[in-house]
Amino acid sequence: MFKVIERFISIDGEGPTSGELAAFIRFEGCNLRCTWCDTKYSWDGSCSYEDQDAEGIYQYIKDSGARNVTLTGGEPLLQKDMFHLLDLLSLDSALHIHIETNGAIDIGKYKVRYQGGNIRYIVDYKLPASGMERTMKKRNFEHVDQDDVIKFVIASEGDLQETWRIVNKHELTRKCRVFLSPVAESFEPKKIVEFMVSRKWHDVRLQVQVHKVIWPKDMRGV
Repeated sequence: MFKVIERFISIDGEGPTSGELAAFIRFEGCNLRCTWCDTKYSWDGSCSYEDQDAEGIYQYIKDSGARNVTLTGGEPLLQKDMFHLLDLLSLDSALHIHIETNGAIDIGKYKVRYQGGNIRYIVDYKLPASGMERTMKKRNFEHVDQDDVIKFVIASEGDLQETWRIVNKHELTRKCRVFLSPVAESFEPKKIVEFMVSRKWHDVRLQVQVHKVIWPKDMRGV
């Protein structure tokens, strides 16, 4: 059984399928406490969850007609039966699965189990302003491939400079896609653009949260 905070159909607000419709499954619980977290309700006890089984989640996705599926949280990979759900989803080649994971979980065993399949990873890297950089699993830099994303969540000039250092040190743009995501209300996207221009940084992508442009930033189910 899985602890599901919410499930809904909306546009994908960020990631490789940004702007496309997706089925979202948001799981309860997180092992991090980022300073700028925008989904505290998924782990702070303020919102109830429903116990749902893998088959019920899969049926919801199929009934919706969605091709894109985003598993998010909180931290979805904390769910103890996640292999059971992913085994089921991996059998359906019509689905494109994105797992949004917070960077504090080693994804290696998942990459091995579902190698070459329909499951992709959007791996956050929490920078100094988050207060959680010490928890990041840099082994994930070796697990990702060109179908995956490393997303740097940027809340300050220091975060941006650290992103530049890490991306170059680990040659991340040669391994996977690299997205730069500004924290809403904390860091202006134009500063990232200016930085990209000044560094001639042509192989990374600015990623804004489209759903927060369309709907109020605290609105759920979108």
